[in-house]
Amino acid sequence: MSQNQLQRGLKARHLTMIAIGGSIGTGLFLASGGSIHEAGPGGALVAYIAISIMVYFLMTSLGEMAAFMPVSGSFSTYATKFVDPSLGFALGWNYWYNWAITIAVELSAAALIMKYWFPDTPAILWSALFLCLMVALNLLSVKSYGESEYWFALIKVMTVIVFIVIGVLMIFGIMGGEAVGFQNFTKGDAPFNGGFMALLGVFMIAGFSFQGTELVGVAAGESEDPARNIPKAIRQIFWRILLFYIFAILIIGLLVPYDNPNLISGDITDIAISPFTIVFEKAGFAFAASVMNAVILTSVLSAGNSGMYASTRMLWTLAKEGKAPKWFAKVTRNGVPVNALIMTAAIGALAFLSSLFGDGEVYVWLLNASGMSGFIAWLGIAVSHYRFRKAYLAQGRDLRDLPYRAKLFPFGPIFAFIICCIVIIGQNYSAFIGGEIDWNGVFVSYIGLPLFLIVWLVYKYTKKSKLVPLNKVDLSMDEK
Repeated sequence: MSQNQLQRGLKARHLTMIAIGGSIGTGLFLASGGSIHEAGPGGALVAYIAISIMVYFLMTSLGEMAAFMPVSGSFSTYATKFVDPSLGFALGWNYWYNWAITIAVELSAAALIMKYWFPDTPAILWSALFLCLMVALNLLSVKSYGESEYWFALIKVMTVIVFIVIGVLMIFGIMGGEAVGFQNFTKGDAPFNGGFMALLGVFMIAGFSFQGTELVGVAAGESEDPARNIPKAIRQIFWRILLFYIFAILIIGLLVPYDNPNLISGDITDIAISPFTIVFEKAGFAFAASVMNAVILTSVLSAGNSGMYASTRMLWTLAKEGKAPKWFAKVTRNGVPVNALIMTAAIGALAFLSSLFGDGEVYVWLLNASGMSGFIAWLGIAVSHYRFRKAYLAQGRDLRDLPYRAKLFPFGPIFAFIICCIVIIGQNYSAFIGGEIDWNGVFVSYIGLPLFLIVWLVYKYTKKSKLVPLNKVDLSMDEK
């Protein structure tokens, strides 16, 4: 084993659970209630289905590139090779920063969740403990990360399956009293509440809920048999996400009236009013709040664990490609980029500590700067895939030789690109309506976009990088 190479220790089951686990989290367990309250059960379903379709096309785009060229840098490497090195540079640093800050968010959330059971324990104690756990899981080997993520994700998947089964039984009156049927779905202004603007607002929330599915692309570089395992994972991901999200939202909408005030209050500080807890309690489960608290804790730890993994691999790739200090390219005998891991953990810890001092303004600013990062990464996937397929054909290659081929090209990446742009532009549409523009709201919501563009354009100007001609695109499969 080369001294500066990663190891291919992830099996097909790890890849599938990494992608599914990346998308099932607090967005489904907590934010889904607010979505139904805001746009009605029908509006929430429409928004989540539309985002699901976009995610499907993004995943097939990423799957085609990752099965052909499985590298840990994923879309950063693809953008460098297929589009422009400056775009790859900006996407890589954008993605690393996004996940490093996400670690801080999850550390804060985990500490709040533990207060449910241990109200008098200092928050920093739990956060430090969970940070050490995440570092340890990532430090052992990629297999230990994959295994821990598999079990974290499995807990979430089992919770959603149990929820769907119990929900169906309650709708037909087999559990929890008389049959509810479809009466809540048509109550008051339902199924659509608040008009188009409410639907647009839920569209944004749904987009954030699905972020993390692209982790399978980052993990491709350490997959045992990427040509076989990545297509297998991609085929399973979409239908499972659709099943989990769409069925769960449909059941919440049927069992809990959209005007129930508890739906809008679902928050990490009050798990008792998670829509999942409300339904489980209606079914007669006395310990529903405590169980959901434990499930949401595993979701938060899973997101932090994945954030540590993804940002470490992205920083390692940037170092290997000469876009970050070479020091970060060092790998242990177990194939772990140890210096990149230490740096990522340090940034996550510093960002978390900034939330404890003063009024937490630095932390809020850091958080706002990362708000759009996931959507920017998705845009990069769509653009890279479009250019990859065009270059592949321009160089006289046969599509039948691809290990996995995305369907409906070029519609898929173009559709995903357009929807991503709508979500990015509409981040805080309310700041522009109602007379005077809320400039503070605009700055807070959109700061991530100019930061990304500055990084991109400064690199482009200093390195004089240009758009790679289709016939010069590097389609070699070696990881530099």
